Amino acid sequence: MIVKVSSSPLKDGRWYEYLIRFVLGGVATVTTGVISSRFGAPVGGLFLALPAIFCASATLIEKHEQRRKRDAGVDGERRGQQAAALDAAGASLGSIGMFGFALIFSLLVERYALAAFIAAAAGWCVISVVAWWSWRHVRLSTRSGTNRPRFR
Repeated sequence: MIVKVSSSPLKDGRWYEYLIRFVLGGVATVTTGVISSRFGAPVGGLFLALPAIFCASATLIEKHEQRRKRDAGVDGERRGQQAAALDAAGASLGSIGMFGFALIFSLLVERYALAAFIAAAAGWCVISVVAWWSWRHVRLSTRSGTNRPRFR
């Protein structure tokens, strides 16, 4: 599988769906700020790893997949659920990478601020790719002996 960027899903979105994402992202950011000011930066920082728009995007992904399948003349409920589940798996793997970023950054920032950021960004990238590769490898190896259809 080759990872690539595509702008075509942007055409599927409606203006109010983007507004929902924006508002939920803002609410998550403000909530993180309030938690940080009340309980301190270390506790508030834990909430920064929260995918601010994940809840909104998961429901929107499900609706878009269902709509695509319905337009094709088939029931897309299961496909929508699978697409949202795949997005959730990706968000989980990205969160593992963010944890690595936070750990590396916190260990280096007091001595080397710029180097800490560069090392943490590189660590996030490596950890996320390794987590994705591992997840994919385990997922494919556990399904190789079954007749269940794979999500495509």
